[in-house]
Amino acid sequence: MSNFPRAASVAVAAGLFMLLSFSSPHAQHRGAGVHKLGALTVESPWARASAGAAKAGAAYFRIVNAGPEADRLLAASSPVAGRVEMHTHLMDDGVMRMRRIDGVSVPGNEAAVFEPGGHHVMLMGLAGPLKQGGTFPLTLTFEKAGEITVSVKVRPITARDSGMKHHDRK
Repeated sequence: MSNFPRAASVAVAAGLFMLLSFSSPHAQHRGAGVHKLGALTVESPWARASAGAAKAGAAYFRIVNAGPEADRLLAASSPVAGRVEMHTHLMDDGVMRMRRIDGVSVPGNEAAVFEPGGHHVMLMGLAGPLKQGGTFPLTLTFEKAGEITVSVKVRPITARDSGMKHHDRK
C-alpha cells in the first residue's frame, strides 16, 4: 500500500487550514466574540432571539479602533435578512424614533457602540426566526479597513446586552 494518498490528504488538509486561517491578510477571528480587522476590533456581536414569527431583528456590537486614524462603518449585510440597514434612535418632538443612518464614525483610539436604544444594525425580512443559542454571519464594510464577517450570537429574547464586560479603552 502506498503512502501517497495519506501524504496527499495531509497536504490538502494543511493547505485548507492555511487558506482558512489566512484568507485575509488583515481580518482575523480571535475567539469568542472578538474579530480583528487591522486596527479595528469588533467585540461581542449579538442579537436577541426572535419573538414568534417576527420578520425583523437587530444586531449589536462594539467596534474598538486601536489606531490613530478614524474609520467609518459604511454598510452591513447578512444572508439571514432580505435587507440590512444601520439605524439609531433619536428624540423627535418628545418621542423616541428609529432612523436609518448612512454610516457610523469610529474615531482613532476610541470605540463606537451599537446597543439597544442607540446605534444598531436592523435585520429586515428575516429568512427565519433568530433562535437562542444560534449564530449567524454579519458582514461589516468599513471605509478604510475593508470588510470583515463576524459571527453574531443569538441571546435570549430578554437580553439587554452581550453578556460580556468591556473595559473602557479611550
